[in-house]
Amino acid sequence: MLSRVLILGAGFGGMELATQLSDALGEAADVTVIDKGENFVFGFSKLEIAFGKQTLEDVRHPYREFHKPGVRLVHDTITAIDPESRQVTTANGSYTAEYLVVALGAEVIPAATPGLAEIGTHFYSVDGAERVCAALPDFKKGHAIIGICGFPYKCPPAPTECALFLDSYLRRRGLRDACEITLVSPLSILTPVSQELSDDLMHACDEAGVKVFLKTMVTSVEGGVATLDDGQQLPFDLFLGVPRHAAPQVVRDSGLTDGDWVSVDLASMQTAFPNVYAIGDIAKTGLPKAGSFAESQASAVASGILSRIKGVAPKPNTGSGECQVELGDGRVSWADADFLSGPKLKVVYNPPSLEGRKHKEAFAKNREIRWFGK
Repeated sequence: MLSRVLILGAGFGGMELATQLSDALGEAADVTVIDKGENFVFGFSKLEIAFGKQTLEDVRHPYREFHKPGVRLVHDTITAIDPESRQVTTANGSYTAEYLVVALGAEVIPAATPGLAEIGTHFYSVDGAERVCAALPDFKKGHAIIGICGFPYKCPPAPTECALFLDSYLRRRGLRDACEITLVSPLSILTPVSQELSDDLMHACDEAGVKVFLKTMVTSVEGGVATLDDGQQLPFDLFLGVPRHAAPQVVRDSGLTDGDWVSVDLASMQTAFPNVYAIGDIAKTGLPKAGSFAESQASAVASGILSRIKGVAPKPNTGSGECQVELGDGRVSWADADFLSGPKLKVVYNPPSLEGRKHKEAFAKNREIRWFGK
């Protein structure tokens, strides 16, 4: 099938790009989106699943409900990508495009850390979150470790959120005094987006009695012991892991990647191949891997494509996005960051509050309406 724009992946970046092109061109957009999944799930919903607050049925948004003029959403598995010809092979056919946009996100690789695949409890996929939910009732005493096993990874504050969620969960069950919680992170602060946000998270961990190890990460979880890259060994009774992340194997096999990620021009999100772009978690940008940053990248790609179609000047990627953080007690904080518009990083920080939850809910509702008409 020949399309003007072929988008691989229907996450934040893919959905937003398809929507912007449809808004601008209507039925003439001629966009095809391919995704192997049946549902869109907000990343933050995985912690809700892990701690039994919601089920997959509660948080899923079926792709069959995505309808935009000029856009076809195809449920299929991508088996090969040829960036030179902009041809993509799937389990059920092949596609060629004038513009190819790779937005397949980051793949989690539990097998990269000895023992993690066997344990299975990580919260960076729906399946992993469901396994965490099944394992939590059996944890009544002992040592829980939230351990990061590779960098970079999606949503930098999520491991800290997990530690604070676990603290609240154990307190509700009357088990907190019998349990120890340790967070192991390779970062020098708990989230690089904002020092103020990081300071508040560290304060929340201190208040919750969560021990934090910075500048180190987990290299194996075998025999009930987590081994860190600085040589420390920490026995555990429950391990909740952040697996190593990388571009999906089909992308690494395509010649698009430089190591684990796809190198891009940060302003346009173009790869080394003509008319081939990469956006979202898959792109090597140095910016946080989070949905709202993928949206700003999608805007840059939409602008670049529309500039060629309509003959107008393209607008560069602003590197802007939002980092939302749950503190486990109902409060939510967030930071609005702009990495690229000015000479230095600009951050507007909103401290933890119950009002912050309304902001987070409005953020999700806005996208539900924009993409699914809900």
